[in-house]
Amino acid sequence: MTNVLVVNCGSSSLKYQFLAMENERLLAKGLVERIGQDEGHHVYKRPKHDAVEETCPIPDHRAAMELLLAALTHPDHGVVGSYEEISGVGHRVVHAGEAYSGSVMIDDEVMAALEACIPLAPLHNPPNIMGIKAARAVLPEVPMVGVFDTAFHQTMPDTSYVYPLPYELYTEHGIRRYGFHGTSHRYVALRAAEILARDPAELNLITCHLGNGASVAAIKRGKSIDTSMGFTPLEGLVMGTRSGDIDPAIVGYLESNLGMSSAEVVHLLNKQSGLLGISGVSSDLRDVEREYANGNDRARLALEVYCYHIRKYIGAYAVALGHVDAITFTAGVGENDSLVREWSCRGLGIIGAVLDPFKNATRHDEAIISKMSSRVTIMIVPTNEELMIARDTMSIAFPTVAAV
Repeated sequence: MTNVLVVNCGSSSLKYQFLAMENERLLAKGLVERIGQDEGHHVYKRPKHDAVEETCPIPDHRAAMELLLAALTHPDHGVVGSYEEISGVGHRVVHAGEAYSGSVMIDDEVMAALEACIPLAPLHNPPNIMGIKAARAVLPEVPMVGVFDTAFHQTMPDTSYVYPLPYELYTEHGIRRYGFHGTSHRYVALRAAEILARDPAELNLITCHLGNGASVAAIKRGKSIDTSMGFTPLEGLVMGTRSGDIDPAIVGYLESNLGMSSAEVVHLLNKQSGLLGISGVSSDLRDVEREYANGNDRARLALEVYCYHIRKYIGAYAVALGHVDAITFTAGVGENDSLVREWSCRGLGIIGAVLDPFKNATRHDEAIISKMSSRVTIMIVPTNEELMIARDTMSIAFPTVAAV
């Protein structure tokens, strides 16, 4: 049995899934929170069983790794008998810069490349690196694979990723569009092709990953050619607390006329803008929609702006692709919010995409929600980044097993 542990580390958290890869079955998953505190918290879940929770000191990511491994091998609620039954570990890493266009086996050279990308992702790469180091310390003989959010978008042409700035800022400082959510966009593109019974290399897709962070990607014949997030995850769509696209001169105006520091402006754009900033209510779309239903005009405006930006990107990417076979909605909002899907598809008949209101309003997992007459298929495709990471881990660490 080949079992893969998928790890996603934040600065004070560690999220994980443990899968049996012969049938891609989830064995267990969990979340370790408040790492670095005396009252750390761990929730461990198995399918069809009650969750197991514990509160204890969790000084660092290594302690978090030891905690999850103890749960996986626990005599009462564990799913394996020993660490030896953990075949490989797949790590979600946000930023690999231009170093890697796909997932790779982690070695010292890879670790050095990830360290070099810290200036590009100062909030994300350090905890990702800490998670890898913790896993290597606790499971030194187990192969580790890095799966990078930026890798899928490395197929973008230079016309998509080069900013209209002095070219030396790209060549000397790496300032370019990188894109994020790549593992999700890749999974959804592959799954959409399976649902449509088409070869991914024959399809042109627009994939909309809509969560608290949100991005759209243009995928031409299986490869990303453009995406809405850029040098950082701040660019692009309106998000929960992120502004998305704005006039860059606003930054200088805030500094010069409101006396804000650079750090304060960055905080405002990342943490106080988006849905929260416009609505004044919440960064959570469910809260904003409740206020809209109660007649709150700023909540209405926040929803209108949010969906307008999605429509605008879909229209732009339809032009970039030349023709569109399908539009997919995924992630927490994309999968579950029928109002956002409805408003985001307004006017898309101009590119041949016509939503079926009845299909859209019905709760489901995977579904085609366009009208029978629609030339472009509109779909809900739930994302599964953890499964994508596990599959990559299998194909890289155990290529002969994965091929069977």
